[in-house]
Amino acid sequence: MEVQPSNIKAAFWMAGSLAAIILMAVSGREASRELNVFQIMEMRSLIGLFMLYPLIRSSGGFRAMRTNRIWQHLGRNAAHYAGQFAWLMALSMIPLAQLIAIEFTTPAWTAIMAVAFLGERLNIWRTLTIVLGIIGVVIIVRPGIGTVEIGQLIVLGAAFTFGISFTMVKSLTRTESPVKIIFWMLVIQSGIGLLPALHLWQWPSMHVMPWVIIIAFTGTFSHFCMAKALLYADATVVIPMDFLRVPLTAVVGWLVYSESIDIYTAIGAALILSGNLLNLKNRKRTGPDKPKIS
Repeated sequence: MEVQPSNIKAAFWMAGSLAAIILMAVSGREASRELNVFQIMEMRSLIGLFMLYPLIRSSGGFRAMRTNRIWQHLGRNAAHYAGQFAWLMALSMIPLAQLIAIEFTTPAWTAIMAVAFLGERLNIWRTLTIVLGIIGVVIIVRPGIGTVEIGQLIVLGAAFTFGISFTMVKSLTRTESPVKIIFWMLVIQSGIGLLPALHLWQWPSMHVMPWVIIIAFTGTFSHFCMAKALLYADATVVIPMDFLRVPLTAVVGWLVYSESIDIYTAIGAALILSGNLLNLKNRKRTGPDKPKIS
């Protein structure tokens, strides 16, 4: 069934994805103090399957999860597993704000890939959204001149693989439901990491177990929300909304850790928000592109 494009619905689901990813960043840092990244990701996938089961059942059960695009699912999840592994590993290597900022090269990679492989159009408004988002991130972080840390390179690699993953998700939404996409993500990624996780396994303490459960929930449903958002709008519209995660992370830091929000953060957040609003306003005036169903 063809889905009617809607920027409002896309923004709603993207808001859920943003909230989940921010919470996952905090949980991932806490869990990685005790557990290996392979084990965290394996537990996330296995616990996530149990959490997803009610949606699987309401969508027709495991029989409805059959797919004719298994190779696309495998490729997408191989890329995403590599990116997620690198992202979690870098959490303990560089400051959180720096990690989030470098990760925000992802929308640029995604937009380029969506234009090259999905036939989407990168017009002046979408380009402006990406440019304002990148400028806003630079103003917030204000990177200095110094030695490049290995953690920064790891996150940059993660951003590139996330761009591949998001582009492939958009392609998959043309024929696959969000529940099916997440189901195969959890199945494939649990298979990829099983042997390394078993080799490095240690039983989590009572302190870290709640963080692992939060990672499983947010890691699963952030992707569900992202897939739903991409179902209603182009990747070049949805992904730039993710720039809002930078100022939102600053707000969480202020509320939870009493970190101050300076004038640079305020200016950067304003640029990021302005770029997204310009993009969404233009889409409303000209009309959204209808998604292609193959």
